[in-house]
Amino acid sequence: MAISSTGIGSGLDVNSIVTQLVAIEKQPLKTLQTAASKLQSQVSIYGTIKSQIATMQDAATKLAKDSSWTVQAATSSDTAIATVSTGATAISAELALNVITLAQSQSVFSKTLAPTATVGVGGGTATGKLSIALGTWTGATSFTTVGTPVDVTINASDNYTKVAAAINAANAGVRATVLTIGGMDQLSIQSTTAGSSSGFKITPVPKTLPDVNFDGLDSLSYTAEDITAGTSGMQRAQRGSNASVNINGVLIDAPTNTLTNITPGVTVNLLKTGPAQVSVVQDKPGIQTNIQAFADAYTALSKTLSDATKYVPGGTSGVLQGDTTTVGLQKLMREMFKTSYTGSTTGYKYLSDVGLQIQTDGSLTVNSTSLTTAMENMASLQTLFTYGTDGPTYNKQTDGFGVRFREFAKELLNAGGGTTSVSTGNGYVTNKAAALQAAITRNSAEQEKVSTRAAAVEKRLRVQYSALDAKMATMTSLSSYVTAQLAQWNKTTN
Repeated sequence: MAISSTGIGSGLDVNSIVTQLVAIEKQPLKTLQTAASKLQSQVSIYGTIKSQIATMQDAATKLAKDSSWTVQAATSSDTAIATVSTGATAISAELALNVITLAQSQSVFSKTLAPTATVGVGGGTATGKLSIALGTWTGATSFTTVGTPVDVTINASDNYTKVAAAINAANAGVRATVLTIGGMDQLSIQSTTAGSSSGFKITPVPKTLPDVNFDGLDSLSYTAEDITAGTSGMQRAQRGSNASVNINGVLIDAPTNTLTNITPGVTVNLLKTGPAQVSVVQDKPGIQTNIQAFADAYTALSKTLSDATKYVPGGTSGVLQGDTTTVGLQKLMREMFKTSYTGSTTGYKYLSDVGLQIQTDGSLTVNSTSLTTAMENMASLQTLFTYGTDGPTYNKQTDGFGVRFREFAKELLNAGGGTTSVSTGNGYVTNKAAALQAAITRNSAEQEKVSTRAAAVEKRLRVQYSALDAKMATMTSLSSYVTAQLAQWNKTTN
């Protein structure tokens, strides 16, 4: 613990002396702190480099996959009539549609009642059941049931709201809705699926104990498909029917308005009647977007490397300026564009052949005119980026550039890839970042050592100066005593 009164006995500015001596002891900290700041900047840049390499890898992976080149884009000339979507198995096609009718679901409606009125005449405590069967109407009263009918319990004291809730809770393949018109409620029941085979029939269950049918239960029935055939039940609002659409001159009958795989991998959604032209063609804009994304990813990485290694005479150079391995990585990236594709004796050989051009600043640009022209020979363009004759086994001599850059990026990011070598990219970036982080850890430990040593020196100096101060104080006291005694002796002798 420092003695704040040090220097009183000796008259020396002990605090100043100790502070200056300790500052000399701490001088190595400045060098270490400067080095730490630079290391932190380098680690930060390598974090950016790793992220940008991963982005480039993702972009290259898209170009390396055959599936990225077979994607089809679908359009409809009138999206109010029909929309279209494609799946992985889609192939090019032209479809001339003429939607004649849309598929629709069966729906019926009841008579009107006041919102609080009960379905049973006079209400009461009686209960009954409605049997809801799904199937197909083939005539006014002829109904073919499919599956097992579902019974729904209805109380005489229920209003339409409670009836609708009971029907919906039964999950019988129909959906009940209460409509309020002019202050009166009306029950609407509709099948949950469309098509002529998705009709339904509602029949009151014969009276059995303990359940007893009540007066008015018949008003919820629907036992005749023809609107004029029923006498006391609900009436038809809409007959269930299939969609009818003419496609390229072929009349198609469909139970829904969604035509799936009408041609491989193509789904058409019918929205209203009328003509529409559906086109399914290779997604050239999507392919061009993928190529541009790769160029953008390469350019971003190249700019980061250039900024980090630049030399500015009399100014602020990049934090990795002079770092030979980083410069080597930058050079290797550029040299990849000098290589050619040898997987085929015909077609494109270099990336520059299809409009990908390295600029003097290291950026990669896409000449849209050249790329558009190259797309006229899509097969050759595809092979320039995808696997070569060896198939999915990587061969840097015969594989396309998408595969090459994907594998190169993978090697750069390969943690624990063994000996780092910019010529192979084997774990180089990840290992370099780890080495920089290790250097920061060592630097921090060195700073701690210097600080600990300086603290020990300060403690020793203060102990030494404290002892000196005490000794000087004793000597000063003795001197004062001797001087006083001599003065007294002189007075006595005189």
